[in-house]
Amino acid sequence: MSTATAAVDGAVTKVAAVLDEAARTRTPCPPVRSLLPAGDIDTAYAVQRLHVSRAVAAGRRPVGRKIGLTSPAVQKQLGVEQPDFGVLFADMAVPEGRPVEAGRLLQPKVEAEVALVLGTDLPHRAPTVADVLRATAFALPALEIVDSRVAGWDIDIVDTVADNASCGLFVLGGTPTPLDRVDLRAVRMTLTRDDETVSEGTGADCLGSPLTAALWLAATLADRGDPLRAGDIVLTGALGPMAVATAGDEFTARIEGLGTVSTSFATGAADTGEGRSA
Repeated sequence: MSTATAAVDGAVTKVAAVLDEAARTRTPCPPVRSLLPAGDIDTAYAVQRLHVSRAVAAGRRPVGRKIGLTSPAVQKQLGVEQPDFGVLFADMAVPEGRPVEAGRLLQPKVEAEVALVLGTDLPHRAPTVADVLRATAFALPALEIVDSRVAGWDIDIVDTVADNASCGLFVLGGTPTPLDRVDLRAVRMTLTRDDETVSEGTGADCLGSPLTAALWLAATLADRGDPLRAGDIVLTGALGPMAVATAGDEFTARIEGLGTVSTSFATGAADTGEGRSA
């Protein structure tokens, strides 16, 4: 092993340890980008893979992927030209009607998204939209509750990728809709917090279409030798701006053609300290 390779491997292990400690102690850490090669997204994904392998070894079950950075405005803010992805685990799923437990997350924010559930594998290295359509069993309205182990959400692309794409929890609606019954690009979304509208958007605001986002993910994972599989849940990306969540908040997303999905935060949940801006 070369000295350079050993140095990178050491940095990957160190960053994984820092993020794991932040999650374990419920204490956000400083940005981790300074511990990795500047702008090195591949090394950040190496940290993510190490996190996932350790989680699987500990008994956690992967159930799909989430896509992040699908908004052109957010991409510009972080200086990137592509989305990112993270791994979803079964213990991240919160059933509708069950509040998010107090203190479970560090700095939660809520996004409304379209979730796709796959009926068949997507192994193709150059998939088409038709492949994605055929592989998708149904769509659901979803809430992604993003979280960051990095203090104050002071992140760039390296920080968020290493931190499993800022995964937190997710909530799925209960009424599946086949894709031949809805135009995902045209759907309109409204997200309310305690009956106040805090975010709006359309399917076109998610990388042009949630299907386009799913197509990017399918191609990217196939190229990496870890393709999407039957049964996977795919959170395709936010349809509008994220909203800060605090104890006692109740959120409902209404996505035209897909229905509604709701969640709440139990009293005593960790305060983000960011106020109530959307």
